[in-house]
Order: sequence, then structure tokens, then C-alpha cells
Amino acid sequence: MISRIFVAAAETEAKNPLLPADYDILWSSVVFVIMLSFFWFKVLPNFKKTLDERTEAIEGRLAAAEKAQAEAAAKTDEISKAQENNRAEASAIREEARAEGAAILAELKEQAQVEAARITSTAKAQIEAERQAALISLRAEVGSMAIDLASKVVSESLKDSATASRVVDEFLKDIQSQKAGN
Repeated sequence: MISRIFVAAAETEAKNPLLPADYDILWSSVVFVIMLSFFWFKVLPNFKKTLDERTEAIEGRLAAAEKAQAEAAAKTDEISKAQENNRAEASAIREEARAEGAAILAELKEQAQVEAARITSTAKAQIEAERQAALISLRAEVGSMAIDLASKVVSESLKDSATASRVVDEFLKDIQSQKAGN
């Protein structure tokens, strides 16, 4: 009866078509463990090694790039500071040149004023000397003319105005002829 129960149970128990047979599961598990061991001990270390080398190379390149970028930034800052210094120096030189130019211009103006004052004073002195000489010459000439006129007046009597006019006209003609002769 027990055997009938087993047979009945076996008949009622239907096999699941989705589950493989027991021997398939066993051999599949063995092959899986072998493959897993091969990948775990052989392929994975090589893969990790290659991956680590690539990571190291990439990190090295990144570090080199960061270093180059830092150097470039430092050089850029250095160049900017040098340009600032050069601009400041150029500005100082320009200001110095402007100040020097203004000083030279002021000095030249002062020299020109001194020279103009000297020329003016020399010209005034020369004009005054010529005026004095002309005045002395004129006085001497007027004196001699007065003497000449008086001698002519004394030599001729001036009884009428016609005679006086004639004497003065002759005297003036004599003066003009003397000037024309000189």
C-alpha cells in the first residue's frame, strides 16, 4: 500500500518543465564554479591590472595637465604683473617727461623774457642816446642858424615886411641847399 501511495503520489506529482533535471543542475554548477574560478583567478586580475594601469595613466595625465595648467596660470599671473609693472613704469616715465618738458618750457620762456627785456632796454638806451645826439646836433644847428640869421638881419636893415620876408626866404633856401649838399 505504501508503494501504491508512492506510485499515486508520483503520478499525481507532475514534473515542472521549467526546472532542469538534477544531473543538469549538478554539472552546470560544476562548470559554473570552474568558469568562475578561471575568471576570478586568471581573467579578473589581468583585467584589474589593465584597468589600474589605465587609471594610473589617466591620473598621471590629469596630474600633468593640472600641473601644466597651474604653471600656465602662474606664468599668466607673472606676465600680467610684469605688464602692470611695465605700464606703471611707462606712466612714470611719461609723467617725468611731461614734468621735464614743462620745466624746459618754463626755462625757455624765462630766457626769452630776459632776452626780450635786454633787447628792449638796449633799444631804449640806443633810442635815448640817438635822441640826445639829435637834440645836441639840433641845438648846435639852430644856434648856428640863429647866428647866421642875425648876421644877415644886421647886415640888411629890415624896414619893411617885404624885405624881412625876402631875407627869411633866402635863409630857408640856403638851409635847404646845405641839407641837399650833405
